[in-house]
Amino acid sequence: MAESELQLVARRIRSFPDFPIPGVLFRDMSPLLKDPDSFRASISLLASHLKKTHDGKIDYIAGLDSRGFLFGPSLAQELGVGCVLIRKRGKLPGPTLSASYTLEYGKAELEIQRDALEPGQRVVVVDDLLATGGTMRAACELLGQLQAKVLECVSLMELTSLKGRERLGTVPFFSLLQYE
Repeated sequence: MAESELQLVARRIRSFPDFPIPGVLFRDMSPLLKDPDSFRASISLLASHLKKTHDGKIDYIAGLDSRGFLFGPSLAQELGVGCVLIRKRGKLPGPTLSASYTLEYGKAELEIQRDALEPGQRVVVVDDLLATGGTMRAACELLGQLQAKVLECVSLMELTSLKGRERLGTVPFFSLLQYE
């Protein structure tokens, strides 16, 4: 029997205990990117979810710096929509808007170009991982500043014990793989 698409994706995620610090179990998606069939399956699964959920009503995918950039353009192509970038502070040219968020070790900022979207455009945010939810929440705030409508946030993996989806408030969230 052929391996399911989700199993194909899941078996390409590997774990590294005590990285980057003792007590953390790091989930590494690098093997997924090395295997075209697994990467294609991850895009297909995310796209299938979005097609069912939003029925062609998505205008843009917003990829988050930096690993969201790996999924954003491919997902956008699969859905036949555009892709916009949300970057770390100081990485985008021209006029930008910014939103700050907290990390375990301090603060950081995300930016988007002021002309990236028009008011009312419908956007899905994508990243590789949802942990504490700070980055995705900041991305949603940025999109709100542009008066875009955030339809949903999606990721390849979710660390459920960190309860990041709670920080997204009423914005729906979907992940392919969940880990404690």
